Amino acid sequence: MIQYVIAYIATAIVFLAIDYVWLTQVATRFYFDRIGHLLMDKPNLAAAGAFYIIYVVGIVIFAVSPALKSESIVSAVLLGALFGFFTYATYDVTNYATLKGWPVIVVFVDVLWGTFLGAVSACAGFLITRAITS
Repeated sequence: MIQYVIAYIATAIVFLAIDYVWLTQVATRFYFDRIGHLLMDKPNLAAAGAFYIIYVVGIVIFAVSPALKSESIVSAVLLGALFGFFTYATYDVTNYATLKGWPVIVVFVDVLWGTFLGAVSACAGFLITRAITS
């Protein structure tokens, strides 16, 4: 049980730190220029917090934990990337299919971002957890 708690905390810290930089420093203008008309003046922080809590649980269950069991960093990276790809693709392709004005470039950039973020977060979560619990 302690291994899962460590994996969650480690993965969450990495995920939040990287996504924070992405959203506040790198991609802010990209999203605003393309979907600014859909964005709220201030984000719903409770909903954002719920997303981050739930999403990191998913990374731990579907990527970090299997990688720890198999003791494979390749598994952490691959499963994390796949989790990020499928979850971000679900969100973005659904938005593209149902919302007026959801640009296809946002689909591609966001899915690539989710794939990268999932891979890096799962890898880091795996490495940190293994280092602490070994």
